[in-house]
Amino acid sequence: MTTTIIHNIDPVIGQIGGMYLWWYGLSYSLGFLGLFHWLRTVRESLGMDVRQVYDLTILIASGVLIGGRAVEVMFYEWTYYSTHPLHIFWIWLGGMSTHGILFGGTLGTWLFCRLYQKGFLSLADELVVPALFIMGLGRVGNFIDGQIVGSVTDVWWAIKFPDADGFRHPVVLYDGLKNLLLIPVLLFMRRMHPPRGVLLGIFLFGYGFFRIFIDFFREYRMELFGLPPGQEFNIGMSIIGVALIIWAVKKDYAGVKPLSRSALANGLNMEVRRATRIRRLILWVLLILPLIIPSDWTQDVPVRYGKRHEGMIHSEIYPEIVTVLNNEEL
Repeated sequence: MTTTIIHNIDPVIGQIGGMYLWWYGLSYSLGFLGLFHWLRTVRESLGMDVRQVYDLTILIASGVLIGGRAVEVMFYEWTYYSTHPLHIFWIWLGGMSTHGILFGGTLGTWLFCRLYQKGFLSLADELVVPALFIMGLGRVGNFIDGQIVGSVTDVWWAIKFPDADGFRHPVVLYDGLKNLLLIPVLLFMRRMHPPRGVLLGIFLFGYGFFRIFIDFFREYRMELFGLPPGQEFNIGMSIIGVALIIWAVKKDYAGVKPLSRSALANGLNMEVRRATRIRRLILWVLLILPLIIPSDWTQDVPVRYGKRHEGMIHSEIYPEIVTVLNNEEL
């Protein structure tokens, strides 16, 4: 069957000053907002007050942004950034790693547990649903940007991406669908009140194991230890997930608490003004900042976006990066 699916979605929402606002970045903002509202709902079962809801959201969002950037730099684009270290901080040029997002979010959760003497596994079991929501939205944003493509194929749903030859697997939609479909599975398991750590184990295994197969359809530009970069993380997550499930079942610690109607009502009616002004300000910054982040690799920026959004003149907005990338062989 001949395909006629052409990707012609403008990845740019709009422009403020010299900065572009991206649909990909919006997916982070919506994900962080979803995390905040989820924590409002489950805060009573976790013994958290309003300030702690803000603090946990801030720590996780910060960890996601920092971790996603750090892993991208170190594992995927070190050849470039080792010679241009200043550009590591130029998040508006793109470059985020999903595995780094997971690591950063986990680190933010761990720091919160240390600060407030909370049990990590109990908290992590409650965070798996918003984590999948954030990553599912992120993959939708990747698709809108059109920069992460799969291998060439002739399946009927193949898509012609703007900067890739031939028709390709929409691999980010595969991954995004996988993330979103895991949410009802975990919600169903949550209702069964499994031992503490089981939900986190299912999340790790489900995310890593199914992505092993999805990543075989993705076109990578490099390999790490003989495998596409990220497969080591996928395999490791799968193994850790299985081990955690087995350990949790043997320990049989009390699991998540059921959500009563009163808990849902109290979460929705939480008086957000009780949080300090600085907490609200920081959260707003973390909701707005991701809007300037595109999903591309840094070295793709000047040559690709000019083809995809009429009026983009990167030589005027990003003169240094354009000069560097036009004069160097990457």
